[in-house]
Amino acid sequence: MPLAGCLLQDKPDPALDIPSSYRAGPRSERAAQAALPTLDWWRGFRSRELTAIVEQAREANLDIAAAIARIVQADAQSRVAGSALLPALDLDADASQSKSSSRLGSGTENRTFSAALSASYEIDFWGKNRAALRAAEETAVASRYEREVVTLSTIAAAANAYFQVLAAQDRLRTARENVGSATRVLNLIKQRLEAGTASDLDTAQQESLVNTQRATIPQLEQTLTQNRNALAVLIAMPPERVTVRGGRLNSIAVPRVTPGLPSELIAQRPDIRQAEAQLASANANVENARAQFFPTIALTGQGGYQSAVLKTLISPQSAFYSAAAGLTQPIFQGGLLLGNLDLQKGRQDELLQAYRKAVISGFADVENALDAIRQTARREQIQREVVDSSRRAFDISERRLREGTVDLVTVLNTQQSLYQALDALTQARLARLQAVVSLYQALGGGWLPKPETADNAR
Repeated sequence: MPLAGCLLQDKPDPALDIPSSYRAGPRSERAAQAALPTLDWWRGFRSRELTAIVEQAREANLDIAAAIARIVQADAQSRVAGSALLPALDLDADASQSKSSSRLGSGTENRTFSAALSASYEIDFWGKNRAALRAAEETAVASRYEREVVTLSTIAAAANAYFQVLAAQDRLRTARENVGSATRVLNLIKQRLEAGTASDLDTAQQESLVNTQRATIPQLEQTLTQNRNALAVLIAMPPERVTVRGGRLNSIAVPRVTPGLPSELIAQRPDIRQAEAQLASANANVENARAQFFPTIALTGQGGYQSAVLKTLISPQSAFYSAAAGLTQPIFQGGLLLGNLDLQKGRQDELLQAYRKAVISGFADVENALDAIRQTARREQIQREVVDSSRRAFDISERRLREGTVDLVTVLNTQQSLYQALDALTQARLARLQAVVSLYQALGGGWLPKPETADNAR
């Protein structure tokens, strides 16, 4: 049907501007593809507990289950839309009995038995029904990519929540160690107070520092509980039945990952693929709306048997049939068809812009994640040096305090510097791990391995 194809082609050009490489990534194609994300990318952190949590979330998460239910709905809707391309068949069987009044006539009694098969079919000359089917099928495709988006977000949330648990545990350990070291210094000051070489002010200042460190513990314990509960929600279990052992952030490996090429991102990110499928569905809806301006051609037919006596119903003399063809051309619909076409065109343009934005946002997400990985790695390295220097200064000041050769203001300053540096180091490590998770999420999760080529085989 070439005429229908000429009339209904109306697919906009997204006009994508795809860079050749990422500004914050490797410059060469080989380096960019050296460590692409694996399908089970969360295993790269080398934590058995994290792997178990992620796999349980993939199986039990309620948001993923809801996304799967939406796939079932979309598939059913595509079957509903496809039914218009097939003939409709109906079987009608009827038995009736009637008797006229004896006062008005003969008072005869009539019986009628009938069985008929009717069929109707709309010739899809202009492609209206095919366009509706394509729109429903593309919506079903989009629902599958939506499930991938939800799954990826769930995995990233589970990994980040687990890292938050480890960070809270590290900060709690640090806070308790800080309380112990501050209490040790307080005991030294009390000894000097008894010897007359310290004042009540010195003691009060150190007691304030000890209590300040103690005050951080309840907040950190609350944070730990909240993140454990967040993990429970992600794996669809009551918090009372979930046990997270945890550990230390330093036990988590930092996997190496490269971003590939920007052109590959369009095929890897599920949200971009979802937006693309939604745009394709909108294109089909525009074709459907345009085809509604043209005539509708329908064929109908009916055949069966009709008789006044049941035993003679199925006989050649009782057979009947009818056939008809009809054409309906819309003439005046009060602006309904034009309004529907403009509506679908507006929806098409909206989804076109959403698709373009999804692509650009994908590039920006990767750039931000690559820069975050580099900056957080530098921050963690510098913060480790700060901790080493602060610990050395505190050890020296504490030793000199025992010797009585340092003023208490210096001791207080070195203590506070060390405590702040230790806490900042934990947060720097957490930020680095979360930046890696963000890169995996920005890249669309795991990538299928590339087929071996002759060059790769060598």
